[in-house]
Amino acid sequence: MTLAELRQAIDHCDEQIVALLNERTRHVLKIGDLKREAGQEIYAPHRERAVLQRVSKLNSGPITDASLHHIYREIMSSALALEKPMKVAYFGPEATFTHQAAIRRFGSSLPYVAMKTISDVFTEVAKARADYGVVPVENSTEGVVTHTLDMFVDSELKIVAQIILPIQQCLLSKATQREAIKRLYSHPQALAQCRQWVQVHMPAAEVIEASSTTRAAELAARSRTAGAIASALAAERYRLNLIEADIQDNSSNATRFLVLGRQCGPSTGRDRTSIIFSVADEVGSLYRALEPLSKHRVNMTRIESRPSKRRAWAYFFFVDVKGHAEDPVLARALKELSRHCSFVKVLGSYPDAG
Repeated sequence: MTLAELRQAIDHCDEQIVALLNERTRHVLKIGDLKREAGQEIYAPHRERAVLQRVSKLNSGPITDASLHHIYREIMSSALALEKPMKVAYFGPEATFTHQAAIRRFGSSLPYVAMKTISDVFTEVAKARADYGVVPVENSTEGVVTHTLDMFVDSELKIVAQIILPIQQCLLSKATQREAIKRLYSHPQALAQCRQWVQVHMPAAEVIEASSTTRAAELAARSRTAGAIASALAAERYRLNLIEADIQDNSSNATRFLVLGRQCGPSTGRDRTSIIFSVADEVGSLYRALEPLSKHRVNMTRIESRPSKRRAWAYFFFVDVKGHAEDPVLARALKELSRHCSFVKVLGSYPDAG
């Protein structure tokens, strides 16, 4: 085929794609109407997963599954934006990794609002000023975000989805060469994740603490001799050069984020459930509480303890297990666990992201 014929073939494909996208969106809008009539949530993480899995099975290349997922994420995002005015709150400021995680989950078509604190995100969703919220809960190298866990004790919100985001720290600057950078701005946690790299490659740079990676990028944008450790999204936001990418010391560094909502979805067959409970201050009480999980062969993937803040030397335990709270086996195990606890709450069941 000639160049002109190939371009004509592409134009014909585009005509079909546009027509099919609009047909797909009309079906989605009808589903949205049915959901509203039934009082159901518009956003359905379990359906989103099923769609992405199905298009991967249909894909015969040459386009990669990752690229196809990105395309479909935006298709679903544009449909969500048309179904209802939907707003997503996230722990800000703009261009942080939490912002990046929110876009990765919901796409770029929805309006996002940056909140100053994690508790503000919970409040915004609880008061229905936002439909969903995105907050960090743990980092693979720096550990758990305690404030997020503490907020769940009194909150009625549910975990409706999770996002596992690889954290790729970058060196950003107005300068074009690393050697020109004399001052390096960084959030303490970002610096902790890149400490060895900084010591080896920028030993003479003055390191200055910033309140966030976004703030670090903002400060670096004011001088051609300043740099920042931040995300590639921050580079776009503040028009900085990406001097070096992936400067984190641990190549497997990732952060887990939670999506807050008001209703959990149904079982998908590959879910995770988060619970919180407390036990009496007695010998063997924690063992007796957890024994039903072992008895019913429920896989516990994480456990964290936090001071209750209600009574001295009393603790809450946060546990993640495989399965959905409505699955018969897990439901029996949770019922037995509650007999040994003074307090139990299911924080949510949601598709397991990894």
